[in-house]
Formats: sequence, C-alpha cells, structure tokens
Amino acid sequence: MRINHNIASLNTHRQLSGNTNATSKSLEKLSSGLRINRAGDDAAGLAISEKMRGQIRGLDQASRNSQDAISLIQTAEGALNETHSILQRMRELAVQSANDTNTDQDRKNIQDEMDQLNKEIDRIADTTQFNTKNLLDGSMGKGVTAAIENVNTNTSLISTAAATTVLGDLKDSSQNSLGLAIGDKIEVSYVLNGKTELKSLTISDDGAGATKETLGDLFALVAGGTAEYNGDKGVAIKANAAGFNGAINGLTITVKDSNGVVRGSATNILSSFTETTAAANVRADGQATFQIGANTSQNMQLSIENMGTAALGVKNLSITNQGQANVAVKVIDAATQKVSAERSKLGAVQNRLEHTINNLGTSAENLTAAESRIRDVDMAKEMTEFTKNNILTQAAQAMLAQANQQPQGILQLLG
Repeated sequence: MRINHNIASLNTHRQLSGNTNATSKSLEKLSSGLRINRAGDDAAGLAISEKMRGQIRGLDQASRNSQDAISLIQTAEGALNETHSILQRMRELAVQSANDTNTDQDRKNIQDEMDQLNKEIDRIADTTQFNTKNLLDGSMGKGVTAAIENVNTNTSLISTAAATTVLGDLKDSSQNSLGLAIGDKIEVSYVLNGKTELKSLTISDDGAGATKETLGDLFALVAGGTAEYNGDKGVAIKANAAGFNGAINGLTITVKDSNGVVRGSATNILSSFTETTAAANVRADGQATFQIGANTSQNMQLSIENMGTAALGVKNLSITNQGQANVAVKVIDAATQKVSAERSKLGAVQNRLEHTINNLGTSAENLTAAESRIRDVDMAKEMTEFTKNNILTQAAQAMLAQANQQPQGILQLLG
C-alpha cells in the first residue's frame, strides 16, 4: 500500500474529467442545436459547411435580385402600355384626318391633339424611371459605336428587281406581271425627319409602244434613300443619312390607272416595304446586368430600346392633309410594331426570371438541407449521448469518493 500516490483516485479523476468534458460538449450541442460549434468539432465539416452557407446566402440574394429585376421590367412595360394606347389614338386621328369630309380647320384641330400625344410619348420615354434609373430613353440600350442607317426591304419583288427593269415588265416574286401600263400614275410617299414627302411618276411611252420608266426611275423618287437591288432578297431602300433623323418611315407606293382608279394588287406589292434594319444613334452601352446566381458571372443582360418619338419614327408627324394622313397610318403602324416587340421582349424576360426565382428557391432549399446534415446536431442522438455521459460523470464522482477513502486503511496498520 502506498500513501504518496493514490493511483485509483488518479485514474478515477481522469475518467471523471473526460466524462465532464463530454457532458459539457453535449450540453453545448444541445443548447445551440449545432453539431459543429468550433473548428475543433469537425475541421473539414466546418469548411464545407461555411462554403455551403455562402452559396445559400448568395442564392437567397440572387432571388431578391431577380424579384427587383421583375419590378424594373414591370415599370418599363407598364409605361409602354400607355405608349401603346397613345399610338392607337394617334392612328385613329390619322384615319379620321384622311377623310376628306374634314375641313382645313378640322384637320388643324386634329393636328393639335396629335402634337400633344407626341409630346406625351416623349415625356414617358424621358421620365420613366426605376430607382432613379431611366428606362425608355435609350440609355439602357446596347451600345452603338457608329450611327446606323435604317433599311426598308420589299421581298415581294424577289428575282425581278433590277434597276434597269422597265415598269411594264415588272413581276412579283411568283413571276406574275404587275400589269403596269402607259399612263399609270405611281405615287410615292414617306416620312423623313418629321416631314411627309409626296412624289409621283407617270409611266410614258418609249416611242415603241412600251413603257419607258424603269424601276430605278421609280425608286429615285425616294430622295432620302438609295435603292439596292438583289434578285434573291428583293429591293432594299437604305437611308442616305444615319440615325433617327435620317430614317425613312412609312414608305408607301400607290398605283393608279389613267382614270385615277387604284390598282390594288400592284399597290400592295410595290408598297410592301418593311423596316429590316432600324435606325440608331451613337450611344454608350447601357444594358442592365442582373446577377441571378450565387457565383461570379452567373448573370443575364437586358436592353431596352429608345421608345421616344424620334426612335419610333412619329416625331413631328403631320396629318394636315389627306396625303399626309394616309402615309401617317403606315408610319404609326410601324411604331406600334416596335413598341409591341419591346413589350414582348420584356414579357419574355419577366417569365424567364420567374422561372429563375423558382429554381433559386429549390436550389437554396436543397443546399440548406445538405448543410444542415453537416452542421446541425441530431437532437435525439445527442440527448442519448448526454444521458450516458451524465450517468458516467455521476458514477465517476461516486467512485472518486471511494478511491479517496482507500488510503485511510493505512491508519489501521499504524494502530
């Protein structure tokens, strides 16, 4: 028997210390709900968990970003809804003014309303904002380093279009004759820089009983543009000047016989010009970038074109006489199509973002479940562990008291 070292007591004390530490850790896990409270609990698990937490918070913020982007789109689309309504009213006014039951004063009154509607379209384009960011003035459009000339194309004249083709030989894309004859009057009308141009050409005899004027003579009347003839792509009228001010809008060609009766088929084919390249002014790139993911470069871009009167081609549109009103209808139709295309694009992006939000929510939910399996404690399992450690601690305390009593037996030897 030894008195200086109570090995049993030391052993029991060591076990008691271990049990006490284990109980303390179980209490910490149970009170925090976390399996990993410090790096020492699971170094690798902590690193993985923190990375997952970064992804989860990033996904949640990306979802909020997407919701903000939808709000921006809804603001722009709501403004364009009013622009659409204005254009419909402008078209109604143009159709009204085209009727010769109106006097000059009537048309002046109609023009006054048209002018005010023009100003309102520009006001909407200039002042529509989201979080002080302009949306419809072109500042959110794609960058244009050099001004672009607009191009109007007529694909009904495929394979027959050549500058030297005399008008009497002119055919449509199906090789059917347009039936143009000597004495027919061809009227060309369009809007250039807010001014309506009205010009005409009368087909004459070349001296041999055939038509004298050519397709080149006809399109020479479009003073603001240059005709480009391509047998595979029809005829294209390219504006001579770049940008909004140089754009040729509402190019219309009307064919009348010698009695003034409109040749419907020939008119429809010759005037079926549509804008295939829109005019653009020089501008810096202002596309909005939406961060819709948790990581670098997980984004999308949105551009919104200029929706002012100059960009739409209706700036200073005049309807003070029948000829101007007639061409104004086609100009406004083209402007309405541009607004429709922009609203369609915004709607498509909004629908995409709604799916993005759903996907982000699902990803965040699944990633949170994975992170929880690493970081969170299983309360039932840990409670079992705590109960075991608590019992062992109490037992170790009782055994330590017994071990401390053993040296007292030496006193009997001394007696």
